[in-house]
Amino acid sequence: MGRLTTHVLDTAQGCPASGVAVLLYRVKPERELIAEASTNADGRLDAPILDDAAFASGVYELVFQAGKYFAAHLGDLPDPPFVDEVVIRFGIANPDQHYHVPLLVSPWSYSTYRGS
Repeated sequence: MGRLTTHVLDTAQGCPASGVAVLLYRVKPERELIAEASTNADGRLDAPILDDAAFASGVYELVFQAGKYFAAHLGDLPDPPFVDEVVIRFGIANPDQHYHVPLLVSPWSYSTYRGS
């Protein structure tokens, strides 16, 4: 069976982003919250956010609470923040594979890719 993992890197401070809340939604047929987790000191989740029998093909969203993270770690940011919730919508076509969706984020930008 495949699995879904993620990690978050704080590119403003050049370190892993610890304590970022991560929510996972299955989008279709209706948007449904299916998992919640928080990044550890290494910016990773302690376990896959989706795996085993629950890991199925479909459309998903990872929602990262980046604004709350930066407010707690940097403090002096505009209100509302420029980058707040980062929503990454992606598809899982092959449930036998490992899908890794990392987030590189600063208060002013973010990027992602399909990792390994």
